[in-house]
Amino acid sequence: MRRRADFDRVFQQGRHNGGRLLALRSAPNGMGLSRFAYMIPRRVGKAVTRNRVRRRLREALRSLPLVEGYDLVVSARQEAAAASFHALRAELVMLLRRARLLDASAGREPPPAPP
Repeated sequence: MRRRADFDRVFQQGRHNGGRLLALRSAPNGMGLSRFAYMIPRRVGKAVTRNRVRRRLREALRSLPLVEGYDLVVSARQEAAAASFHALRAELVMLLRRARLLDASAGREPPPAPP
């Protein structure tokens, strides 16, 4: 997702789920595929830190079986900068379950995060 109109539609019509590290907004897009966007505000840290958080979120989402046909905007909170990959992934799985966007028919249940 890159167009402002897509972001506006997700923020105006989409559903919001929030956690301690992340916030997730989702809206159906009417396509046969899901699109993703990551919002990492400057208060998370300098560019290196923001890019590290973005890379971790992208990798965490890549490995999850998602329902097709949704636009997702994942926003990081300031605490995400200090969180481990496993903590970010666990929170992302929790938010996706709450939004009912994990594909149960894919047969790949995400492994639990280590303690």
